[in-house]
Amino acid sequence: MKFIQLNPAKSLVALSVTALLTACGGNDNDFDNVQQVEPIPPVGEPTPTPIPSFAANGELEAEIRWTTYGVPHVKADSLESMAYGVGYAFARDNMCVLADQIVKYNSQRARFFGPDRVPGSGDSEHLINDFGYLTLGVRELAEENLPRMSANSRAMFQGYTAGYNRYLNETPVEDQDPQCAGQPWVTDIDSVDLLTYSLGVALLPGASNFLGPMFLAAPDGVSYLPTPAAATPAAVASALSMTPSIDVDVPDRNPQDMGSNGWGLGSDKTTNGRGLVLGNPHFPHTGNLRFWNFHTQVPGHLNVTGSSLMGLPGAVNIGFNENVAWTHTFSTAEHFVVYQLTLDGDDEAGLTHIVDGNRRTIYEKEMQIDVAVAPGQTIKLNKTAYFTNYGPMIEVPGNFDWNDTNAFAIKDANLPNFDIVDHWLAMNMATSMDEFKQAFKDYDGVIFNNTMAASSDGQVFYIDDSTVPNLTDVAIEQLTSNPLLIQTKAAAGFTVLPGNISQFDFDGPVPYEEAPKYEGTDSVQNSNDSYWLTNLSSPIRVANPMYGNVDNQQSLRSRMGQKFIENEAGSDGTFTAEEVEALLLNNRSYLAEDVLPSLLEACTTQGDTPVNVDGTDVDISQACNALAVWDGAMNTASTGAHVFREFAFQFRRAPQWEVPFSLEAPVTTPTGLLQNDTTLEQFARAVQVIEAAGVAFDAEFGDVQFVERSLPNGAPSGEKLPWGGAHNVEGGFNVFDTITGRDETLLPRHQYARVNNSTIMSAEAQGYHINYGTSWAMVISFTDEGPEGRGILTYSQSRLADSEHYLDQTRLYSQQPTLRDIYFTEEDIAANVIETVTLSSE
Repeated sequence: MKFIQLNPAKSLVALSVTALLTACGGNDNDFDNVQQVEPIPPVGEPTPTPIPSFAANGELEAEIRWTTYGVPHVKADSLESMAYGVGYAFARDNMCVLADQIVKYNSQRARFFGPDRVPGSGDSEHLINDFGYLTLGVRELAEENLPRMSANSRAMFQGYTAGYNRYLNETPVEDQDPQCAGQPWVTDIDSVDLLTYSLGVALLPGASNFLGPMFLAAPDGVSYLPTPAAATPAAVASALSMTPSIDVDVPDRNPQDMGSNGWGLGSDKTTNGRGLVLGNPHFPHTGNLRFWNFHTQVPGHLNVTGSSLMGLPGAVNIGFNENVAWTHTFSTAEHFVVYQLTLDGDDEAGLTHIVDGNRRTIYEKEMQIDVAVAPGQTIKLNKTAYFTNYGPMIEVPGNFDWNDTNAFAIKDANLPNFDIVDHWLAMNMATSMDEFKQAFKDYDGVIFNNTMAASSDGQVFYIDDSTVPNLTDVAIEQLTSNPLLIQTKAAAGFTVLPGNISQFDFDGPVPYEEAPKYEGTDSVQNSNDSYWLTNLSSPIRVANPMYGNVDNQQSLRSRMGQKFIENEAGSDGTFTAEEVEALLLNNRSYLAEDVLPSLLEACTTQGDTPVNVDGTDVDISQACNALAVWDGAMNTASTGAHVFREFAFQFRRAPQWEVPFSLEAPVTTPTGLLQNDTTLEQFARAVQVIEAAGVAFDAEFGDVQFVERSLPNGAPSGEKLPWGGAHNVEGGFNVFDTITGRDETLLPRHQYARVNNSTIMSAEAQGYHINYGTSWAMVISFTDEGPEGRGILTYSQSRLADSEHYLDQTRLYSQQPTLRDIYFTEEDIAANVIETVTLSSE
């Protein structure tokens, strides 16, 4: 890959306006005969008392009341004590996940688990992980910057870790999660550990996906391999046995396929004229991206409930307070830039590059980790990482090579991001929509999300305030007009810019004023397409192309969401909370509503005449008969739903639309199905998948799609719960999926192999094993009496198999997709308490 040499753009002309204020008068009267009156001080609102950060006298105390479904309600008189209660309650449900992640981001996986993820395989994944996060320096950043963070952040980190440690130390090992209980890697944690974890999570859509390329990066002719710190024969032999066989490809910006739906409905769109929010994040059901539901109160300052990703120390990610409700979706925006460096030909070591004609050094950073080589035995390995003014060097053989003329580095706008806790805490405490917006002006800690919000007085607000590189006008102009840069981005999946011109560099994230946003009293929505059609009546455009595409074809799920908002309000043209909940859970298929009649006509006409697929005759008649009685939904009692899904998987590979996409109708085109040989072949391939899986065409969907937990050793439990829900491929809204890759933890879990790469159906499972999708779903409406909420955590609160809250919400959803009441008022909490604990550090 080569770039055309670009000339530095001329400086922009700066415009300035000078105002001259002149006072004038025309007489000699000095008004000394006029009695002066003392001014009356203006009457204003009293300055609010700030929320107490640290506990008085260092004594932590929190009351925890658990209500039905195991939801903790934590009340305390300071942020530190509140986080103390949250940390304790969280550890009781999910200790092993956080313990695993602390090891991961502290670069200690190889120390406890050896060099390979699969022992003896040579995959070197633990080496790559450990050296990768040392390269990024997340632990160093945490150690250096924790003392400089706000009192609120420090108090919450300190309280949360104290609560986590209390659970760990006071709970007998036999009562802890058996997946990690008593393991040497499960230890007390401190604020630095938790901040390190937070800094690592912020890099999930960016630099974290480049750990392999960082591991491989080395000057031309220099080995990237680690070496033993002590050159003893035993250490050398152990190191040689770890010679990795690394297969690194161009990284994906969203390898875990994070997605979501989010709505904010304002006074123009709701029946009672107040705000309403639909939150529907689609995230993994296992691993570090599990949500957890809780409620916190610091009387007089904070009263908020909702769910957060694991490890956020007491702030709610998606939820509501008395005044505002909000949700997030994964943004299409980019959070990093890869820079192509022009190396200095006079430096034979390959450690100098050129910027604006000046020589810049590529720095070396020496690193060391411990690696387990036998039970109770470790050796130390050394490795060199390389840095530029942009950031760490990367190398992907065949794509991003470090040779004698070019090399590559990555610069991530989230490295580091210290605003995470303060930003969400400010959202949690907002007393109005204006205060909610102020949180985004003061902080930039939402890292990779769109935000949709609605207030009690019926205002709505949208912003993509994910951390996006603030490119210069020169970089934006070239990135949107230079064919080579446009083609490179399309091929790589992310932005690649020349590193030899400083005007392509960025300094920090895009400011609030320039981020895509919408304010009004109608509606905002997002289903993981870009910001462009947040409000269909008022499309948004910003100059920075790193926020995502505009004028582009929308996903089927986005089109379903737009269809709901535009066409499926109540008879009065407005929404109630009940109507929104019904739309969230209806499990309809946008694709089926568009093409099913044409598909049935095509397969019925074909009858029992076989369709030839790669030389094999396929009878499609039984599948067509099953599809003919399908009700069009992905509910557990729906017959033949999987037949349409498998067709949708094939259709996605080569869509046969009758009417192409039109910018004049961006959410209703493309549309219609071409009845041609390709369509019939796609249907026949779907039939082959179902036959290979051994699934009946007329099976009920609840017998085909299921949730099944793993035993502590990772084996399947054998209990398969029927599961209703759609998939992106057929244009569902309430989306579920099967992910066979990693969940970013080392905790064992079972997976079923797919029939082939075109489907998520498994022959071994005889269906779809769900482990991803709708996680924390909620519908929050504001009323004259305050907020009212319903929600569900589909995989339940606890990972402890013997907890009553291990499957309770999961069984509730399995029986019939539904939400449950969210208890927010003191009256509702008191009426539904199932357990109370008062924690005190004394």
